[in-house]
Amino acid sequence: MAGFFSRLKEGLTKTRNNIVHGIDSVFNGFSSIDEEFYEELEEILIMGDIGVNATGDILERLRRQVKENHLKEPAECKSFLIENIKEQMKVEETAYDFEHKQSIVMVIGVNGVGKTTSVGKLAGILKAQGRKVLIAAADTYRAAACEQLTEWANRAGVDIIAGAQGADPSSVVFDAVSAAKARHTDVLICDTAGRLHNKRNLMEELKKMNRIIDREFPDAHRENLIVLDGTTGQNALNQAREFGETAQLTGIILTKMDGTSKGGIAVAIQSELNIPVKYIGVGETLNDLQKFDSEQFVNALFDVEMR
Repeated sequence: MAGFFSRLKEGLTKTRNNIVHGIDSVFNGFSSIDEEFYEELEEILIMGDIGVNATGDILERLRRQVKENHLKEPAECKSFLIENIKEQMKVEETAYDFEHKQSIVMVIGVNGVGKTTSVGKLAGILKAQGRKVLIAAADTYRAAACEQLTEWANRAGVDIIAGAQGADPSSVVFDAVSAAKARHTDVLICDTAGRLHNKRNLMEELKKMNRIIDREFPDAHRENLIVLDGTTGQNALNQAREFGETAQLTGIILTKMDGTSKGGIAVAIQSELNIPVKYIGVGETLNDLQKFDSEQFVNALFDVEMR
């Protein structure tokens, strides 16, 4: 975990330059805590992709704490601000219930966000916990998707169910659900298409897969994880909103957090959509996807050493 923390810290350097240096300049540039001080802080947080809702909540709490603790110096606020950001991002332990139940995990998102690699890495995490994992290659439209996923399944040491290129994705899901039941699989992870001829087709396809799972395996615990590219900032937020209209999203996998200046979007997404960031990715290897830890993330962002 220490290695992951250092990679995360390094990956968030651009975000740190974007947000933290601005915050520090506010703390150092003001001699008293007044309305202008709060306005400056608000502007820096919003410009840093933390989002309007999250910023409002963070600053509202900070104002309360300043009053309650009779703070006078801006520098005295910084530790409260950091704790408030952590609080805003906390993920409940129940968010990972699916890891310990007989579950079906749909992994969705647009092409290019790291969806297929996230499926492979998630399979690796669950396999390491001693779970029996099966992958369904239901992105049948992209020739490379199945090959890529097969490679990841081999790396993770798990089985994969695939169909021919261009096959009906729902038929792959049907076969995978049947196999998961027959093999007493703990977790079935379904990779889905990120793009069809148009958005409506894609959304209808997702609905169809969900209906098949509901019919064929009604007792399975359901998880719908959307993969979002951390480098795209507000676009990631819009994608989550769009997919959320079709699938009941239960969590977010945030990828490509190594080298983005928009890492603040992790705070915004969770706050604006009320969907927890459950996993965070900072690289290409099997171990570069980890459970999201708000303490670890904000410490990495503000360059605070882990306790």
